[in-house]
Amino acid sequence: MTGPGEGGQQDRPGPPDRVRLGGLYAGGVTLIGPAQHRTGIVKAARDRVEVGVEGILGDVQADRRFHGGPDKVVHHFPADHYPELARRFPAAALQLVPGSLGENLSTLGWTEADLAIGDVYGAGTVVLQVTQPRSPCWKINERLGEPDASRWIADQGITGWYCRVLAPGELRVGDELRRIQRPAAPVPLRDFWRTVQAHRPRPIDLERMVSIPGLAVDWCRRLQERLKWLAKGGEDSSQS
Repeated sequence: MTGPGEGGQQDRPGPPDRVRLGGLYAGGVTLIGPAQHRTGIVKAARDRVEVGVEGILGDVQADRRFHGGPDKVVHHFPADHYPELARRFPAAALQLVPGSLGENLSTLGWTEADLAIGDVYGAGTVVLQVTQPRSPCWKINERLGEPDASRWIADQGITGWYCRVLAPGELRVGDELRRIQRPAAPVPLRDFWRTVQAHRPRPIDLERMVSIPGLAVDWCRRLQERLKWLAKGGEDSSQS
């Protein structure tokens, strides 16, 4: 398969409903950057992992205020994006390989254009549900030594996504991940991210986002707060 801009995504008649699991990653807390910040972004490759409803066995989040929890148990990032990232940040190209951005699952063939909030997919007995995009943070910059990396990733919408665990079990590299359920009115992660990142989104679009089955609880709360702000005059009425 090929990455973005190389003919892979554009030539496809529709999103595939299954891909191979190319990599699994888990790790503990390490220190990165000049200030030696504690982080769980550094993962080691695993041949297999045990997936529980609260997390992957052996995988740790350093700051539970922003990472982990039932709606962010598994981080899935498309390996499709690494060639694009390496071109944009050539000084960090050798680091930009699957697993380097803290993901637990790596695949080729599914991107944010292919997966929708609320999609359910799995392999074997493991069943996952897409809950939200990953919000890139400054620790990506520290890991890569690139101060603009997280902002660029956010601007491009190549964020990856988080999943909750609907059924625990074991995952192995090479397993076939298959999509088994999709909301009746799917909202691709790409479209969700563009809407919530807009400076002045239309309230009708935010209302659609809030109603997505499976959306993370925290995102529902944030969108409802934004809708209240827009109702108080934060939005030009001509855009409604």
